[in-house]
Amino acid sequence: LRMGRPKQLLPIDGQPMVRRVVEAVCGANLAQVVVVTGAYAEEVGRALAGLPVELVANEAWSAGMSASLRRGIGALRPGIHASLIALADQPALTSQVLSALVFRYCATRAPIVAPVCQGRRGNPVLFDRRLFAELMAVEGDQGGRTLLTRYAADVQHVEIDDPAVLFDVDTLQDYEEAQNWSAQR
Repeated sequence: LRMGRPKQLLPIDGQPMVRRVVEAVCGANLAQVVVVTGAYAEEVGRALAGLPVELVANEAWSAGMSASLRRGIGALRPGIHASLIALADQPALTSQVLSALVFRYCATRAPIVAPVCQGRRGNPVLFDRRLFAELMAVEGDQGGRTLLTRYAADVQHVEIDDPAVLFDVDTLQDYEEAQNWSAQR
């Protein structure tokens, strides 16, 4: 609620930010799309109406990102080989970027696949099922960052010529930039 209302529900081009992100994820033709909701589960559910996703409520959302990560990983079907962890505050992500990560994973079966743009690692990040137990053990307000460090030598980096992988909305200025960015695309 940094900007007067939940940031994932802020409109960009007339639709909630979370819907833009989830539509990009759905466009990557993944086997299963799980959306973990927190404090605003009902509103997010309405924003995603009609999309082919599974909504999973995280009642422990105040415990930080790790609680959402555990809920999402725990909701994956047994046949899922990897999880692409996308953030609801990256409204400029495209299906093409997500597909590039999945393609590299399919080609290498690396434990972690991460985008790199302008020499910087971005998001989302893909984790192989071999790391699910370790992801489930993460605590606090962090996602898979510790695994990226632990398995640094095994991470497959995908060079992405799109700064969307580096951009998320954390401030009002970021939100204004996201709106301008969207208008330019």
